[in-house]
Amino acid sequence: MAAILRTALRRKLISPLGRMCYSASPPTTKLFIDGKFIESNTSEWLDIHNPATNEVIGKVPKATQEEMLAAVFSCQRTFASWSETSVLTRQQIFLKYQQLIKENMTEIAKLITAEQGKTLADAEGDVFRGLQVVQYTCSITSLLLGETLPSIAKDMDTFNYRLPLGVCAGITPFNFPAMIPLWMFPMAMVCGNTYLLKPSERVPGAAMLLAKLLQDAGAPDGTLNIIHGQHDAVNFICDHPAIKAISFVGSNQAGEYIYTRGSKNGKRIQSNMGAKNHGVVMPDANKENTLNQLVGAAFGAAGQRCMALSTAVLVGEANSWLPELVEKAKKLRVNAGDQPGSDLGPLISPQAKVRVCDLVQSGVTEGAKLLLDGRKVKVKGYESGNFVGPTILAGVKPHMKCYTEEIFGPVLVVLEASTLDEAVDIINQNPYGNGTAIFTTNGATARKYTHQVDVGQIGINVPIPVPLPMFSFTGSRGSFRGDTNFYGKQGIQFYTQVKTITSQWKEEDSTSSSPAVVMPTMGR
Repeated sequence: MAAILRTALRRKLISPLGRMCYSASPPTTKLFIDGKFIESNTSEWLDIHNPATNEVIGKVPKATQEEMLAAVFSCQRTFASWSETSVLTRQQIFLKYQQLIKENMTEIAKLITAEQGKTLADAEGDVFRGLQVVQYTCSITSLLLGETLPSIAKDMDTFNYRLPLGVCAGITPFNFPAMIPLWMFPMAMVCGNTYLLKPSERVPGAAMLLAKLLQDAGAPDGTLNIIHGQHDAVNFICDHPAIKAISFVGSNQAGEYIYTRGSKNGKRIQSNMGAKNHGVVMPDANKENTLNQLVGAAFGAAGQRCMALSTAVLVGEANSWLPELVEKAKKLRVNAGDQPGSDLGPLISPQAKVRVCDLVQSGVTEGAKLLLDGRKVKVKGYESGNFVGPTILAGVKPHMKCYTEEIFGPVLVVLEASTLDEAVDIINQNPYGNGTAIFTTNGATARKYTHQVDVGQIGINVPIPVPLPMFSFTGSRGSFRGDTNFYGKQGIQFYTQVKTITSQWKEEDSTSSSPAVVMPTMGR
């Protein structure tokens, strides 16, 4: 960690991350308020751990009420000028921002690996998928175009604008420290909003570095403010009257709470939550490719993805592929994320490891077959880390706890189905609707599946069908609360409001001799 900090210091990017000392005291994470990285006055601090060692590598503050109010006030004060800033100027800032992210991708990835645990390659992917959203925002001059209809009546025209809402806020999870924040504040800000971000208290480093890069790109002070904390910070965001919209990604419990509390206070909410993503394997699928895809999508990032393919539904003769699936999973290398050749790193915390192991045990207790057990994996040199190796439970039934709950670890649960119709029924009876995939070489089978399965994002021979930013992230049912999804055109809609103007400039340029008192019909 110290080496990463020294590298960042040489690049003059360190100010967000903590004090410049290499004493026994871990560095502190700053608040970012009104363009300044400031030390919190709080008396309450949370430890940041390296999941591979459980060493404390930093501290993050629980922002005080005064600090949170100052952050919102900064957003409010800046909104008037930022919303009136030329859309071309905002576009230029984000064009420069995307270039700075590309130039600093390796440093951001190192911070992610140190705080979150994922492999460096996966951390770079985390940054890259967020970068793609930033690049999409650079098309804002087209994305914000309104609509016009001339001559709806004599000398009368109607047109509309997309205008910013005001102060918006985002609450982000631990599993994608760069990508999820980049889903949020760039989309909101390029539309003319100002933004209050609360990154996960477990992994604040990437967000702070991204804030510094945004400042370097020319974003005015006060357009982005960052606070830290837990429940009090979430409640503050849900309750403050100046905040017009909230974006959230995380667990169902937190997401439902934020949606309910924020909505009661009149705010727009988009809340991406939990998932149980199914991969349906048809007997005619390309076996080698399908098995590789299942293993990668189930165990990559240690299964800590809301789009992880955590459930396989093997149809008919595809059930005979299980031994080969297990052998491929056994070959994955578990190690600290910064170690060469590592395929999956640790879970985020000891509590997460306990929960994952308990859910695996519940499956065994309820009658599932434990084909591969990664609960006791040992990683040399990292014996204190939160490691769980690839784990496969077969013979799982829909009533089992290991199926009904999102495990969020490197665990694949395997169900059996006799037909495609049975597989579709299993998925549609599950409350989640984030993503699913089907593996087949039959186009008619794939088409039937996409039309009948009630899931928001579907892959055909694509295990993790997360759409690129020109589309939107369209999780559905129990995986999403709100009306408008993340990024893409729906992201623009979420962060803007429409103002419609109907104007009449009479050709004769004269004043009517008497007022019109009947209902205007315009088109008659």
